[in-house]
Amino acid sequence: MSDPADLTAIEARQLIGRRQLSPVELADACIARTEAINPAINAVVATDFDRLRDEAVKAEAAVHKGEPLGPVHGLPFGVKDMIDVTGLPTTFGSEIFKDNIATRDDAIVTAMRRAGAVVLGKTNNPEFSAGANTVNTVYGPTGNPHDPSKSAAGSSGGSAAALATGMAPLCTGSDTGGSLRNPAAFCGVVGFRPSPGVVPGDTRGTALMPLPTSGPMARTVADTALMLAVMARPDSLDPFTAVIDGKTLWNPDDFATLPRRDLCSLKVGFTEDFGFAMTEQVIRRAFRERVEKLGPLFAVAEEMAPDCTGADRIFAVLRAVMMLGSHHGNTLKHPGRFGPNIMANVEEGLGYSALDVADAMTRQSLYYRNWQRFFADCDYVLSPAVTISPRDWHELYPAEIDGVTTDSYYQWLALAYASTIAGHPSVTIPMGRDDFGMPFGLQIVGRKNDDLGVLAVAAEIEAIFAGDERFGVPKPDLTALRTAEPILMDT
Repeated sequence: MSDPADLTAIEARQLIGRRQLSPVELADACIARTEAINPAINAVVATDFDRLRDEAVKAEAAVHKGEPLGPVHGLPFGVKDMIDVTGLPTTFGSEIFKDNIATRDDAIVTAMRRAGAVVLGKTNNPEFSAGANTVNTVYGPTGNPHDPSKSAAGSSGGSAAALATGMAPLCTGSDTGGSLRNPAAFCGVVGFRPSPGVVPGDTRGTALMPLPTSGPMARTVADTALMLAVMARPDSLDPFTAVIDGKTLWNPDDFATLPRRDLCSLKVGFTEDFGFAMTEQVIRRAFRERVEKLGPLFAVAEEMAPDCTGADRIFAVLRAVMMLGSHHGNTLKHPGRFGPNIMANVEEGLGYSALDVADAMTRQSLYYRNWQRFFADCDYVLSPAVTISPRDWHELYPAEIDGVTTDSYYQWLALAYASTIAGHPSVTIPMGRDDFGMPFGLQIVGRKNDDLGVLAVAAEIEAIFAGDERFGVPKPDLTALRTAEPILMDT
C-alpha cells in the first residue's frame, strides 16, 4: 500500500471497513505528514496527537468488535479555527481569544465524531475569517502548498493547504464571499458551498441573513459529498434548515453516493466574470482554454450568465451590516486589538444608513428573482473560481487587478459572492494550472437547492480529466516542502 495519508477519504474508509487499514495506521500517517510538511506552510495550528491516537485506537477496536461503523469511521479531519473542538483553542485568529480553550464540540464536530471521524487538529484562518488571505497575529501566515511564498487564500486557507498536502482527507470550512471556494482553487482541492440551511449553523450571529455557511472540503468531489452527508443534518436552530418530524427536505444519505449525470443532456452557461467581476487576464486565458475542452461535453454551451446588476453594492452593504453586528461591540471593548479588515468593515457598516440597508435588501430580492428566471432555462453556470492567480502572502489583499484599483479588500472575491447573494450552491474543483504555474479552480453553480446535481456534475468533469497532465489535479511538491524553511510572520 502507498502512504495511507495519500488515500482519498472513500478509499481509506473502504479499507478500514475491510480491515485492510487500521485507523491507527491512518492517524499515524496523517500525523507524520503533518509533522513533516506543516512547518513549511503552517496549515494546522493546534493539535493533540495523543488524543487523536487514543480516538484512533477506539475506532480500531470498534472495527475488530464488528460494531456498526459510521460513514467516516476512523478518518482524521481538520477543523477550521472558527468552531470549537473540546480541549483545543478556538482563537478565531484573534489576539483577544488566543488563550480561549473550547469546553465543548461545535455541532459539526459532534456530527463528524458520531459518524466515526477523529480530529486531526485546528486549521488556520485570518482574523475572524475576515478576508481571503490566511494570515493572523496569533499563528502567522499559511503558505500555498504549491509555492509557500504565495497566499493559500482564505478564509479556509489552512484547511485547503492541509488537504492538498495529505495532512487529512477531510476538513471543515466556511464561506461568505468564497471562503471555501477561493482557498480550494488556490491550493488545488475541492470546496463546496451548499444552499442555505443544508449545513445548519446553530451559532451564526445573524441567523436570518444566510450569507455565511459552513461546508465540506476534500481532495475529491466524492469525498466532499461524503462529508456533506454527515454535515447536512436536521437542526431547527438554523432558520433556513426546514425540519419536519425530525427530518430535512433533502436526504443527507443521498450525498454519500453521487448519481451519474449525463452531461450531454445539459444546457450550461460559461462566463469569465458574471458581467461585473474584475477578472485578471491570466485567469481569463486559463478559463477559455478549459471552455474549449468542456464545451463539447454538453448539449448546449453558451457564453451567458444571470443578471448580476448591483452585486458589488448588495454584497458590500449586507456584509458590512453582518460584520457590524458581530464585531462592533468588541471593537469598542478592545480598542486597538483588531486588524485592518475587521476595522474596515465596522467603519463601513457605521457609514451606511437604514435607507442603504433597505435598498440593498430590495436589490437582493430583485437579484434573486433574476437568477431564478435565468436558471429556469439553464442547468448550470461555469466560471473561474477566483479573479486572480495566487500572489505573495505578504499582500493583505489585491489592491489592483491588471492595473485597475479595487474598491475594497474583498472586491476580488466577486466571482464567488455572485452566487452567495442569490443563495445558490457552488463548488470549486481543481483543473490544472494557469500560465504562472499555480492551480486553477473551476466553479460550477447550479439552481438553488440543487446541491446534489452540482456535486454530480462536478464529479463527472473531475472523472473526465482525471490524470490529464494539463487539466487534471495539480500536485504540490512534497519533497520540496519537507526541506523548505519554516514559514514565519516576519519573512
